[in-house]
Amino acid sequence: MHDTTALLVELGAVILGLGLVGRIAGRIGLSPIPLYLLAGLAFGHGGLIPLKASEEFTMVGAEIGVILLLLLLGLEYSASELVTSLKTQYPSGVVDFVLNATPGAVAALILGWGPAGAVALAGVTWISSSGVIAKVMTDLGRLGNRETPVVLGVLVMEDLAMAVYLPLLTAMLAGVSLAGGSLALVIALGAVGLVLYLALRHGRLISRAVSSDNPEMLLLVVLGLTVLVAGVAQQLQVSAAVGAFLVGIALSGEVAEGARKLLTPLRDLFAAVFFVFFGLSTNPADIPPVLLPAALLAIVTTLTKIATGWYAARRAGIGSRGRWRAGGTLVARGEFSIVIAGLAVATEPRIGPVATAYVLILVIIGPLTARWTQPVVARIEARRGGGKGTGTGTGGMEKEPVAKSAPERRLLSQDDLTPEPAGETRE
Repeated sequence: MHDTTALLVELGAVILGLGLVGRIAGRIGLSPIPLYLLAGLAFGHGGLIPLKASEEFTMVGAEIGVILLLLLLGLEYSASELVTSLKTQYPSGVVDFVLNATPGAVAALILGWGPAGAVALAGVTWISSSGVIAKVMTDLGRLGNRETPVVLGVLVMEDLAMAVYLPLLTAMLAGVSLAGGSLALVIALGAVGLVLYLALRHGRLISRAVSSDNPEMLLLVVLGLTVLVAGVAQQLQVSAAVGAFLVGIALSGEVAEGARKLLTPLRDLFAAVFFVFFGLSTNPADIPPVLLPAALLAIVTTLTKIATGWYAARRAGIGSRGRWRAGGTLVARGEFSIVIAGLAVATEPRIGPVATAYVLILVIIGPLTARWTQPVVARIEARRGGGKGTGTGTGGMEKEPVAKSAPERRLLSQDDLTPEPAGETRE
């Protein structure tokens, strides 16, 4: 009875604390992710007040958080939209991977982490934060800018690549042989291909089978199906996250919309628990020694992400100002960098402190680069050109609204992304 009481007290205090931290983050215009991580560091092993009674529950909640993050991500896109993005954005996706995964892999090898650590840290530095970036674009009033579809296209490519990357990483972390890893990858690719085919050809039948006018029944069926598929995927060494992602892709139309509304609050709750759990599993004393490599890695990958956005916007025919805005917007890392590090930390514990420090730095720097990259470049060019710079406004066609695809409208119309007044790009 005493253990149950301690569990309820600790769990209640954690959830209440997360709510207060989230409100503080909203007031100061900051993503709550770094505050969640700091809260986990404060109450984890080596922290101020270690939490013991709720540790096991928090670990299970963190697993659910990862599953819900990937499920909601899959619900954002239909199979046809993913295929279209793959056809049109793959060159930018290749450049994004090469420029941003390479620094992480090289850093891990220099630190002596081996191949599995290199693949894990490459993912940490590669994947941008869709949630933070969507929030930043909304706050800055850039939803109608010409570069916005380019930014979202890069994010879609990263999300789709996760379906291949996560099984490969999971197999390497499990220490399976080359044959076993190849089998896991083939299974993952086959599953992705099968789901895309079924969703394209029979998406209405799948959605109809899951559909229900009763919100309670819809919630139970979608959540139960997702957890079941995630468990089977985990058993096959494909990754539970990929299984959840595929379930999201398979659902479309009104079913996807209804499931998204019902599951978003649950995702937000368990995702917050996941970030706290990652902080709990990281000893704060391990972070100061890795601050320098994490900061250097953050500086390098800030520049490479800016280059990625510039290249992608240039391919789309966007002008100079939009190219720099796109690059600065893509800098933020967040939820999926932590998801990847969380998968790897059991095999390579040293990745935890580095990933935590790295994400803390870039989730704070990201909104700043989104706001200031283009104006700073404009001032530098103005000085070099004797005052004839590109200016800080959007100007011309770069400021005209553009038609958005369904996933872009959904990503930028979430309840928690309500536009705030002001936006320097619309002067």
